[in-house]
Amino acid sequence: MSFDFDTPIPREGTDTSKYGARQAIFGTEDVIPLWVADMDFAAPGYVTAAVKARAEHPIYGYTEYPPRLADSLIAWLRGRHGWVVEREWIVYTPGVVTGLFAAATAYAQAGEGVIVQSPVYHPFFSAVTVTGRKLLLNPLIRVGERYRFDLESLEQLAAQGARVLFLCSPHNPVGRVWTRDELSEVLAIARRYGLTVLSDEIWADLVYPGHKHTPLGLLAGENDAVITAVAPSKTFNIPGLGLSAFIVPDAGRRAAFVHTLESLHVEARNPFGIAAFEAAYSGGTDWLDALLAYLAGNRDFVVDYLARHVPAIKVVPPEGTYLLWLDCRELGMNDASLKRFFIEQARVGLSPGVLFGAAGSGYMRLNIGAPRATIAEALERIARALHGR
Repeated sequence: MSFDFDTPIPREGTDTSKYGARQAIFGTEDVIPLWVADMDFAAPGYVTAAVKARAEHPIYGYTEYPPRLADSLIAWLRGRHGWVVEREWIVYTPGVVTGLFAAATAYAQAGEGVIVQSPVYHPFFSAVTVTGRKLLLNPLIRVGERYRFDLESLEQLAAQGARVLFLCSPHNPVGRVWTRDELSEVLAIARRYGLTVLSDEIWADLVYPGHKHTPLGLLAGENDAVITAVAPSKTFNIPGLGLSAFIVPDAGRRAAFVHTLESLHVEARNPFGIAAFEAAYSGGTDWLDALLAYLAGNRDFVVDYLARHVPAIKVVPPEGTYLLWLDCRELGMNDASLKRFFIEQARVGLSPGVLFGAAGSGYMRLNIGAPRATIAEALERIARALHGR
């Protein structure tokens, strides 16, 4: 089957954050928006058809989670990742970020430590600080072109009484797909010190050839405190429909997590989100396989273009996600100047690296989930702006 990822789909007038928030985020609408992590591609046809079919019934009442919803997720995780999960382990939330806040609250008391490995998706920080927990930084280490865990620092923090580790796997924004051995080392530390690990695996399906995602839960033993967040939102480009799942095998930890959600009356029973979730995980892999091939082409295009035309910007080689971590330190700008350059001179809306913590200083994050012509125009703007300085 062939799928069209090249034809632009206008998004103005749909109240989408990616385009509609440009004035608020960048101070102008005159930027190509390649920041927030959703794609400019249509969701698979089978997802759209499921949402349309539900919309055709004109009563949009309170909705239950049908058993087939869990069936679709269980089958997907088994078929795509070789991980067998039980129905009773699944807890639904409106999104992964909701679960981060709930986990910080459920598994650490006020003032107790939660470990965050920066640079990382910025709600990891706020889930700790807003809930009154103690933020413990365990920055990733860049070795050559690749990031790795600082296991020595992680063990020190765990030994000092940290309660929770937030793990991003695959990693946003640096693009690492952690190996089985790397994850086993993290899990061994968590096991020794009784850390609860929340593994955000929302990017699990977006992995490039030559790399393989390993669910942390697949490696965990019966007594390991591992909670895994998954969702179809990134994979199938449906984040606005708001439905994620947390896999919590231990009954006691699951009860604590559910209690925290219920204390705020947090639910995710939107009928369209439920229809899309089930359809996405039941629709097969042809669309996803085609998407991954297109994204790999975009990745290679960016790497080649920058190497030839803007060699001062280096791409940290991504192993997964549709986000590229751009090393802009050779441009000789501080973070404020770097942000102004991309907005005011290049007219391209990227995410500043410092948004992901101090370890992101000197970097920018580029979303390549867009038609190649859009990516090409953005790169040409960057090149013209740099050459015109």
